[in-house]
Amino acid sequence: MPPLPFVSSEVEKRVRGALRGFSTVLETNGRSVLGITAALTLAACAAPPAEVAAPAPPPPVAAPTVAIAPPPIVARTPVALCGRGSVALTSDGRLLNHFPYPGVSESVLLPAPPPLDDGGACRVHPAMLGDLNRLIAASNADPAVAGKLRSVSCHRGVAFQAQTFCAGILSGRSMGFRDRAWASAPPGYSEHATGYVVDFGTTDRGGCPDADACFAATPVGKWLIANAARYGFEMSFPAGNKQQMKWEPWHWRWVGTSAAVPGATAARATFSQARKAFPARPRPE
Repeated sequence: MPPLPFVSSEVEKRVRGALRGFSTVLETNGRSVLGITAALTLAACAAPPAEVAAPAPPPPVAAPTVAIAPPPIVARTPVALCGRGSVALTSDGRLLNHFPYPGVSESVLLPAPPPLDDGGACRVHPAMLGDLNRLIAASNADPAVAGKLRSVSCHRGVAFQAQTFCAGILSGRSMGFRDRAWASAPPGYSEHATGYVVDFGTTDRGGCPDADACFAATPVGKWLIANAARYGFEMSFPAGNKQQMKWEPWHWRWVGTSAAVPGATAARATFSQARKAFPARPRPE
């Protein structure tokens, strides 16, 4: 067989191999099967099928950019007080240095145990009753203060607190809002509204009026400063406090000896802002 034109040597080898098996000419009805040979030749000469490239992956789609809006600025509306004007709140929500406190429903409150009950006038949050009973029992076991502990004020609702606060302004005295707030909280901003606070007093005043700094020098005042924290109470406004409140050694709020005490978690949450910004002293560990 002569060389095949226009065909590479590799293809020619394949053609010759294919024709080798057909070297004998077959006759069918007077015709040769050379057509088969030609078909095989063309098949051998055909170029191998081109490889089909895999489709390229689609380009990555960038995630849409979401603009994060800044937190809304909440307008702090000035608070109207005593019909004598209004006062703006500070950035942390305080009014005249006092934090806001939610008022507990009076239906939740229970009378304080004797001798603090004051004829039923002293009502407190039930969560603090266990520690309050233990504090009373411990004071009665100390001969220096036995039977001398009493209450001056306990729970005060918003309406009563408004009377207490505004009385110092509407009584004809020239005391302004800020001066009054140094010694008394505006309505809605008093710890007394929570039911967790007792203003203690003594039956042995020795010439010291109720709710006065001289209470710290009385036997009962000294005893509370030394022992009240053991029963879950802390002095909200100690001497020299940075909250700029009057020193109130008679004013004690209950937070429990630890967060594990039933009800203490809620009490501590109520006073969390004040406890963090202006720690009480003395206070439970």
